[in-house]
Amino acid sequence: FSPGLLVVAGSFAAFRLLNRGLERLVPPPPSARRNRWKWRNIWTSLAHSALPDTHSLSPCRFYLHPELSNDLVSKHPPGAHSLVAVSVGYFLEDFVDMLCNQKLHQSWELLFHHSVVIICFGIAVLLHQYVGFALVALLVEINSIFLHLRQILLMANLVHTTCYRLNSLINLGTYVVFRIATLAWMSRWLFLNRHNVPPAAYAVGTVGMAIMTPMNIILLYRLLRSDFFR
Repeated sequence: FSPGLLVVAGSFAAFRLLNRGLERLVPPPPSARRNRWKWRNIWTSLAHSALPDTHSLSPCRFYLHPELSNDLVSKHPPGAHSLVAVSVGYFLEDFVDMLCNQKLHQSWELLFHHSVVIICFGIAVLLHQYVGFALVALLVEINSIFLHLRQILLMANLVHTTCYRLNSLINLGTYVVFRIATLAWMSRWLFLNRHNVPPAAYAVGTVGMAIMTPMNIILLYRLLRSDFFR
């Protein structure tokens, strides 16, 4: 039994409670009242992305612990394991929320994405290995802040505003830096260190990168088409 599972369970419960109470904290505007669960879901996702440890401390960890970039398998700074466990709890909660409230043909891409993340992060939590690799992956949450803000502005019918336009520009910039570039760096690291990673773990990582990279490139194309090439 891994103590990390307690953190996962606690995180799941905390995000579930937050999801239930968000409608009172952030009442949906008239344009979003037809889809109240989605409004709560996006705000819950934004709360995870905005957690200080989830994004701002991740680059600091690599700056303070430069040896991490050479060994993402067995080395990780204090608190990193709990951070990954908290994220597993969030992705489990979001998976359940979508499964219960959205039709499968509307959510299968995100459900598939979450399944890959839960498996990869779950291995890190259970084995106390590859936590550094998972920490790199969490850098994408910096972009997720603006990605979720974009959805909130869309649901609030604020597309034709300066705020939406500014967020679109920041969203695009952080998408390229913290999603595309991060995934490319992770794929490169995995390939260069293939001899130091057990075959099973290497297979999981390779499949994960092979799934995540095309999904994020497709999403980038959709963002460009929607916000810049309409």
